[in-house]
Formats: sequence, C-alpha cells, structure tokens
Amino acid sequence: MSDRAGDRAVRLGLIVPSSNTAAEPEFRRFGPDGTTVHASRMPLESVTVDELDAMSDDAVRAAELLAHADVDAVAYACTTGSLIHGPGFDAELEADLESAAGVPAVATARSVVRALEALSADRIAVATPYTAVLDEKERSFLEAAGFEVATIDGRGIAANTEIGALEPADARRQVLELAAAGVLEDVDAVFLSCTNYRSLAAVPELEAELGAPVVTSNGATLWDVCRAADATVEAPGRLFERA
Repeated sequence: MSDRAGDRAVRLGLIVPSSNTAAEPEFRRFGPDGTTVHASRMPLESVTVDELDAMSDDAVRAAELLAHADVDAVAYACTTGSLIHGPGFDAELEADLESAAGVPAVATARSVVRALEALSADRIAVATPYTAVLDEKERSFLEAAGFEVATIDGRGIAANTEIGALEPADARRQVLELAAAGVLEDVDAVFLSCTNYRSLAAVPELEAELGAPVVTSNGATLWDVCRAADATVEAPGRLFERA
C-alpha cells in the first residue's frame, strides 16, 4: 500500500513533454500501490536544443496547474530539459517549481545526480537515445556534477515519438553492446538517460549481467519524488534498495 497524505493516497504530480509516452506508464507501473499520478504537459515534439529551450518556459505554469489537483510532490520528468541551460539550472528549476506548486519538487537531471550519489558512483557510463549535440550537453552536466563519464553512447534520434517507440529490450541491447565493446569495465554505474526511453523494466537483467547498478531517468525521478512525498516505493534495481 502507499503511504498516506492525511486520509488519502499520495498524489504525485508529473510534468512531461507533450510527446512523452513512457513516463506516465512507468510511474504508474512501478510507483507505490495506491499512489495516483497526475500529469501536466509542455509542448515538445523533437528533442532538440531549440525545442527544449522553448519548453522550459512552460514549466512553472505546468506546476501551477498541478497545484489545483492538491498533489503532494511534483516531478519535472525530462532529463535534457532540466540540464539544457547548464550546471545550476536543475536546482533553479526545482526551486521555481516548488514555489509554483507549493509542494516539494524534483527535476530529472538533479534526481539522477542524487541517485548516482546514493549509489556512491564516481565513474559512470551513459546510454541515450539522443543526438550527439545533446549527448555532449549531458556529458558536460554530469562532469560538472563531479562524475567521470567513461563513455556516452547515443542513438541519434530527435523525434520524441520515435524514442517513445523503443522497448526495454532496445535499452538492454544498447547497454550490452557497450559491454561487449569493453567500455563498461571499471564503471561504478550505468545510466540510461531519457524519460521517454522505456528502460526501467530492463534494469534487473542488466544489473545481473553487468554486476553494477543501472539507473534510468524515470527510475531516478520516481525514487526522488517518492522521497519528497514521503512515500515508500519498491521498484526494480539497486537504487530502490537505498530508498
């Protein structure tokens, strides 16, 4: 059962790009029993610098609308959208959303940092569906946060509906190809980036095969927003053993 906010189930507010089709299903599938998920959307069709930049202007309004649903915490579920403006933007975004919604707020980029820190990861490998431009922005963000990025591998996809069509098996295959290439040696964790990349279901098999923790964007965000809402969550992966 979920924890309670007064005499009702915990309500999680989720801010997602309009073309995201993975975050809500993964939150509902892996979130605490009885917890309800309430989404607010921001316009975005392609995962490009220009569209992500424009989308961030709608974040505060989305949080204000979620406040009308009396949610207990808010998650901004977009990885590159919460790091697009460089180091510090993720923390500023969380503060702005918290002020707008009147409840605790987390943003995926910052949630990923917290998750990797909770796992004591220093050297990481990153797999994404993104183009090279966004991969480099993500590398810069993670390195500024104190992580050594051993490798970052992107699929080169910009259309977000195409990203959303990927399966957990695709995520597993991408990571195992990196392992076969020998680039995952001596990493403390693997990070599967993008809240529209359905990858959380692939975590148990990957962790068993790699012998290392695997963090996904939705997994880190779910873990973090449940902490913020004081809700107990059990989901796939070593990260949730640290909840």
